[in-house]
Formats: sequence, structure tokens, C-alpha cells
Amino acid sequence: MITAVSRENSLDEYTWGDECTAWNFVDEPGFSVKLERMPAGTAERRHHHRNAHQFFYILKGNATFEIDRDLITVECNKGLHIKPGQKHRVMNNSGQELEFLLTSQPSTANDRFVDDENSNDE
Repeated sequence: MITAVSRENSLDEYTWGDECTAWNFVDEPGFSVKLERMPAGTAERRHHHRNAHQFFYILKGNATFEIDRDLITVECNKGLHIKPGQKHRVMNNSGQELEFLLTSQPSTANDRFVDDENSNDE
């Protein structure tokens, strides 16, 4: 049976980092889609993926990305492609909540490597 997904009807919901939340909408080895929420003033750890391409699409707020030590701000209703091997992290440096869709191809399962510790963070 085919069903629509939403926050209330996701495959999985989990908290990460400093009270950030993720909802899995698609979770297949070759492709994943998540909705993520980051409170004001939060950030993820700098990391990279060896295989996964990622595309972030900002739904609410402004995101600041660090990509290979360069900073870029992505505004609401705009997106950004992160290629495999690019060291990156997303930060919410604003005073409001950040919300974005995140697609990964293939999935980032077992493909997240934290750069400040050079270890797998899955």
C-alpha cells in the first residue's frame, strides 16, 4: 500500500546534536530523504561522505554551510549540492529555527566520517 509521508507519518523520527530533529521519509540503500529541524544557534560536526551526494533545500530560515573551510549562506527556498569527499557542516547562526529537506544518494548509512576525529560517526 502506498501512503504519503509527513512529520506525523514518517518512517522514523530521531533527535541529534543540540535538540535537532530529523524525520526519515525515504530510507533505502541507494537514496534517502529527510526533513530536518535545527533550533537557533545549533550546528552539526564537520564531516564528509565518501560515496553520497547530498542536496539540502531550505524550507524555513537561513542555513550557513562550511564546505572545505569556505562559508556560504543559503536562504529560504534555495538549495545546495554537497559532493562526495567535500568536508562540510550545516550551522544555524540565526535567531530563528532552520528547517530543510535533505536528500542523499546513495544513503549516508555507514558513510559519515567526522573530520575532527577521523572516525566514523554513524
